[in-house]
Amino acid sequence: MDFKLETTSLNLWYGDFQALKDVAIQVRPRTITAIIGPSGCGKSTLLRCFNRMNDLVGGVKVTGGVLLDGRDIHRDGIAPPDLRRRVGMVFQRPNPFPLSVFDNVVYGLRVHGITDRRRLKEAVEANLRSTLLWDVLKDKLGAPALGLSPEQQQRLCISRLLAVEPDVLLMDEPCSALDPIATGHIEELMHELSARYTIVIVTHNMQQAARISQDTSFMLLGDLIESGPTTKIFSNPSDKRTEDYVTGRYG
Repeated sequence: MDFKLETTSLNLWYGDFQALKDVAIQVRPRTITAIIGPSGCGKSTLLRCFNRMNDLVGGVKVTGGVLLDGRDIHRDGIAPPDLRRRVGMVFQRPNPFPLSVFDNVVYGLRVHGITDRRRLKEAVEANLRSTLLWDVLKDKLGAPALGLSPEQQQRLCISRLLAVEPDVLLMDEPCSALDPIATGHIEELMHELSARYTIVIVTHNMQQAARISQDTSFMLLGDLIESGPTTKIFSNPSDKRTEDYVTGRYG
């Protein structure tokens, strides 16, 4: 099988602290993969390795391989801006820019030199439709994005990502700032998007991981303990540490 993302013997240090230890993970295309584990286990650090966001942190050292479509993102001449266009990130808290709804969606397109007004308008409609915001916001495209509800802001941030046509969506606790109803809406959106995109989500919510993902990986103290189909990880894990975590006896 060809994997969309893969790591081989991946190690990462923040100064003298080793945050990832020989991590080997494989992510299938057009699936939702959940990464679970207690706080401080390396989940978000691993997620940021997939688009080299850790490069922005001083004192970071990385060894091992991180592959996107079989190409090593550190060694095969993939420029970080191009990588981050293909592998986009959705953060814990919505982070719309202090601009209009329209300007938020097309921000990345303009960064990449696209200025044709017709193309920008088409992109806004298409990507707001993808996140089920078009009908709500089509008459408010000039309104400030910061005036939207938290759920709408998170959907808008996803629209902004989709506009630059990524291959992979990385989601770092994307529902942590949302109420249960809004969380359910974002989960439904993720299901719909997984038909077209590879999604990797970090979550502390094990029920969420069980609901939305096809594959799950459990991390502990920088080690990847176990990966596999979500149903197996939650019902018949191979490692006692995984069993203890998913049954609430650890962490």
